[in-house]
Amino acid sequence: MTTAIETLGLTKIFGGLVAVNHVDLTIPEKSIFSVIGPNGAGKTTFYNCITGFYTPDEGTVTFFGESLVGLGPDRVMYKGIARTYQNIRLFSSMTAIENILVGEHSRLTTNFVEAIFRTPRFRKEEEAALNEAKRLLKFVGLAGLGDQVARNLPYGAQRRLEIARALASKPKLLLLDEPTAGMNPHETKEMMHFIRNLRDELGITILLIEHDMRMVMGVSDQVAVLDYGSKIAEGSPEEIQRNPRVIEAYLGRGATTETVN
Repeated sequence: MTTAIETLGLTKIFGGLVAVNHVDLTIPEKSIFSVIGPNGAGKTTFYNCITGFYTPDEGTVTFFGESLVGLGPDRVMYKGIARTYQNIRLFSSMTAIENILVGEHSRLTTNFVEAIFRTPRFRKEEEAALNEAKRLLKFVGLAGLGDQVARNLPYGAQRRLEIARALASKPKLLLLDEPTAGMNPHETKEMMHFIRNLRDELGITILLIEHDMRMVMGVSDQVAVLDYGSKIAEGSPEEIQRNPRVIEAYLGRGATTETVN
């Protein structure tokens, strides 16, 4: 099985705080892999080390065998990694279609001069980009909403639009940071099916941070658990649910006979 991304000894320190502590993870291609843990466990810092927002203090990050350490977020994105954020970061005053077109920018090849003079090559690429944006809107269930200003969309639709914008860069790996945050149970169930479709229909690898354990256990192939920056468990959803260290991390000492749910 091909490895999409691998971290070995990944460590990030802020002052005297070890936010990520020698984390080893191997994530297979075309899998849905979740990273969970209590608040402050180091999950988002781990994401930021992969996507180039932070440079690790120790360890390696490789993407299909190629090192990502030292690359900025733009270079990481060009390699084929896209992400969403816990707090939605759309361009709120732009339309849905414009948000996706921004995501496509990294894959466009015409230059500034061609854009100014609207050369035939520019017009052809512009038309192709618009058609792709419409296709992505339909894929995420927002067909017909391209002219809607992003901030006017319902919350769940904004989440889907953010994913569509990430998909516009044609990633091989998509990192989702709490995609169901703020959603009701019905929206969460729909998102779970949607994430499966992302993997099954597009063939991309998905790395997921999520607090909703029903979501994690229902959609993940494998789960890793961080606590105080260290990996304390890794395995199938069923194995994670039964792991005493995981139960203790979530529920405290004395709760190891219960199940995280």
